Amino acid sequence: MTEGFPPGAGPGAPDDAGQSLWQVCIEQLAQELPEQQFNTWIKPLVAQVTEDLSRVTLFVGNRFKLDWIRAQYAGRIAQTLERIYGQPVALELALTQREAPVRTSISPALPTAAQAAAAAPAQPEPAALGDDSAPAAFKNRLNAALTFDTLVEGTANRMARAAAMHVAGMPGHLYNPLFIYGGVGLGKTHLVHAVGNKLLADRPDAKVLYIHAEQFVSDVVKAYQRKTFDEFKERYHSLDLLLIDDVQFFANKDRTQEEFFNAFEALLAKKSHIVMTSDTYPKGLADIHERLVSRFDSGLTVAIEPPELEMRVAILINKARSEAAEMPEEVAFFVAKNVRSNVRELEGALRKILAYSRFNQKDISIQLAREALRDLLSIQNRQIGVENIQKTVADYYKIKVADMYSKKRPASIARPRQIAMYLAKELTQKSLPEIGELFGGRDHTTVLHAVRKIAAERQQLTELNQQLHVLEQTLKG
Repeated sequence: MTEGFPPGAGPGAPDDAGQSLWQVCIEQLAQELPEQQFNTWIKPLVAQVTEDLSRVTLFVGNRFKLDWIRAQYAGRIAQTLERIYGQPVALELALTQREAPVRTSISPALPTAAQAAAAAPAQPEPAALGDDSAPAAFKNRLNAALTFDTLVEGTANRMARAAAMHVAGMPGHLYNPLFIYGGVGLGKTHLVHAVGNKLLADRPDAKVLYIHAEQFVSDVVKAYQRKTFDEFKERYHSLDLLLIDDVQFFANKDRTQEEFFNAFEALLAKKSHIVMTSDTYPKGLADIHERLVSRFDSGLTVAIEPPELEMRVAILINKARSEAAEMPEEVAFFVAKNVRSNVRELEGALRKILAYSRFNQKDISIQLAREALRDLLSIQNRQIGVENIQKTVADYYKIKVADMYSKKRPASIARPRQIAMYLAKELTQKSLPEIGELFGGRDHTTVLHAVRKIAAERQQLTELNQQLHVLEQTLKG
């Protein structure tokens, strides 16, 4: 969506307009970039905006980070600023201390891929093990804002939340390891941070570490290069609680898997707790050693599902309040019905609505939400139709699209047909009678039976749940 800057925010605008310009820029980048990239590289930036909004200077902590941001993100940041403001904005990058700004124009001559690679390590993660810029004190890397109190509970995450709270209250006992899996943006990371924050609230002296799997890989590489495995093992094997996100990134990394296996065994032996997340259940992980998969599966494995309607509404209202805004319930229902896939997309939609409301100085309403999300709604309406769902499901289960409309009833056809009906109800605005008509003129009660049957089995059958996740991600592009 292209958002114009508000009237009166052009040349000569007050300083708060400059801060609003940067705030909206990072809100849009938060929606567009993967969460880890945004939190690592964009969120820590400090911006200084000139009064006439013609130039934005971003202050960066050290030379490596400056070079990496210039190579990887400067062009995108500049384009986003121009899109918001409606005219070019000069972008500068500067070190926080001593060194002069390094100018990057709105159409920067970015380094080639080879130059960018030479300027940065293979794993672009700051403050890895042995990083001289890291403070001497132990860093737990927890986000203090991600707690059980700020996590909206619903059917989709109730079991995972209950297990996580049990771990936080009695680490080292039941559910060790705790393995949480689910699609992108469903709250897995929030849950593991909540475990760490709860344990530290109860035991401030506990050694807790949250880390993304890519960072563990980076730490293994650096320990190998610098021959500092003793320091590496001391760091990881001495923890009381290890929280590690996205373990699917260990795929095909043999040395990393070996070191994680050793850390895993050492932590369990001293009754420390391990909580992991992944995009799939343990046995669904590809290119991970069998002995490691068996360890992942030896404790408790729980899924987080896409949030149901009522939970999505509650998330929107609560998140809006945390941003000092009130979202009317009918607007929350409108947004929740149109943004179904995950919490991250919900939050992105909310940011757009709040920014649109603020810049246009209008109260939040369904009409305003419709205008703010018009690009998102247009993409959804264009991409996800019942015919698209039927074709995608037919291809996935290797049946003919014509079988979706036929009266044939063997399980090899009836089952995919029911799954397609379920997805049509979940991903489109079609009514049950409309869906029935598109499946060969079937009665709406047939569609309702299929929707309820697949929804119930999704809660019980891990394999079906994984298949549905794949189909949903395929349909949403």
